[in-house]
Amino acid sequence: MDATTVNIAAVLPRIAAERPEQPAMRCPGGKGADGFARYDVVLSYGELDRRSDAIAAGLAGYGIGRGMRTVVMVRPSPEFFLLMFALFKLGAVPVLVDPGIERSALKTCLDEAAPEAFVGIPLAQFARRAFGWGGKTIRRVVTVGWRAWPLWRGETLARLERQGAALLAAKAARGEPTGMLADTRSEDVAALLFTSGSTGVPKGVVYRHRHFVAQIELLRDAFGIEPGGVDLPTFPPFALFDPALGLTSIIPDMDPTRPATADPRKLHDAIRRFGVSQLFGSPALMRVLAEHGEPLPTLRRVTSAGAPVPPDVVATMRRLLPEAAQFWTPYGATECLPVAVIEARELEGTREATESGAGTCVGRPVAGNTVRIIRITDEVIPYWREDLVVPPGSIGEITVAGPSATDEYFARPEATRLAKIRERVSAREERIVHRMGDLGYFDAEGRLWFCGRKGHRVETAGGLMATEQIEPIFNTHRRVARTALVGIGARGMQHPVLCVELKAGVADAEWVHVQAELERIAMRDAKTARIHHFLRHPGFPVDIRHNAKIGREKLAEWAKARLAGILH
Repeated sequence: MDATTVNIAAVLPRIAAERPEQPAMRCPGGKGADGFARYDVVLSYGELDRRSDAIAAGLAGYGIGRGMRTVVMVRPSPEFFLLMFALFKLGAVPVLVDPGIERSALKTCLDEAAPEAFVGIPLAQFARRAFGWGGKTIRRVVTVGWRAWPLWRGETLARLERQGAALLAAKAARGEPTGMLADTRSEDVAALLFTSGSTGVPKGVVYRHRHFVAQIELLRDAFGIEPGGVDLPTFPPFALFDPALGLTSIIPDMDPTRPATADPRKLHDAIRRFGVSQLFGSPALMRVLAEHGEPLPTLRRVTSAGAPVPPDVVATMRRLLPEAAQFWTPYGATECLPVAVIEARELEGTREATESGAGTCVGRPVAGNTVRIIRITDEVIPYWREDLVVPPGSIGEITVAGPSATDEYFARPEATRLAKIRERVSAREERIVHRMGDLGYFDAEGRLWFCGRKGHRVETAGGLMATEQIEPIFNTHRRVARTALVGIGARGMQHPVLCVELKAGVADAEWVHVQAELERIAMRDAKTARIHHFLRHPGFPVDIRHNAKIGREKLAEWAKARLAGILH
């Protein structure tokens, strides 16, 4: 390794040398009292560095090396984190796909990624063989857990780790270096991270090593994160940042793909037992904690992302946290994170505006990012032009250029063309401007307001209707859990329809009264007066990753079927 090496795993040897006994992570193990996990699986920084070196050596001996795309389907566990850092150290390219997405979409993702290696638990191996995932390209198979069955052959992670440890021990005995960190450069591909697919087929975002390193720096500076803290990351990929930030991760006893169903008692047990000082979770998980209502006295920093956090959840969480604690809601996407941040105290001051149709304030751009609003179009924009930018205060598409903005989708050239703009910044330098696919605007104070996804906009004969400006107006109704605006028909002549999900316990007979009240709310504002159709829905479809992004495409089809014969 030399001074130009760029790799998220590069900090591990340093932290391991400085604080070898500090726990890097604690994971649920056996069951303890009252059904709570014992958290008896502990991995120190010294062990994380040493064992990931051994796994890297074993993987290399098996033929998994630099640049090799390697699917990882392993549950949150020490093995997952050891494996990921081993792959980073090797310069291999982990491929991460949400296992809960639709089976056909999952196969499409894996076929597109054209992986050469597959590392997974036995269930994932069974599924790979049964559904033909990556059948044409995979040459190396590693099983995490049971032995490698004859059905899929290959190796086990445990065996490769033993082999790698023996190899490194022999090198140490000969006085040779045993570190496994590859001499990766900033432009080398570090990983393929697939989007959740909440607004279409998931796409593989190409992460280069510089993107991960930039994210670490942006997160550290934006939130004032210091080494030594204790984090409860309820979204596993975010736990990969913790070692690079010098934090201890407490891996929660929950299904990370179903945050809305997490048991708040188990979360509180982990927070209390280990003095958790910071927490990351989706808005769905924040609602779980808010509705549980138990104070969170040890927390100093809470971060929630993936979708706008409802104002009532923000207010409740603030009451449950210590007065000095911070509740951040960063704005970003898989393709670029973080873009902007806002703290709950300021966010609460914008609640009235949000509930009056202003959109959701997502704060000020993170230092290092250039955020601009361009006119709304679904067409490709190959090169940046200043005349793309809309006047201050006007709604348009949010764009961002910065150190963590990725520059392409893997094997999706058309998607790349639609989402990326090339900008000349000097005679010798270009940069990529990422189109977020979100609508928004800047207010007079320089704060960014999110108005909904561009693809979800409703364009009626009377003009544009943005989902995040319309829905909060109706979400204030005491019997409404949430609403979703969808459009039926061709853009420019769409009929706006409001789908409504009622709160638990609201009787069917009450819908007639609720609908009448929603109609009265609609007539109060010119933005909402165009809505004449209100449909009750039993439970909105949501994304698998955060359980928060509403599947509006499915709702639009549902609404179209319900209103067939009524709308022409």
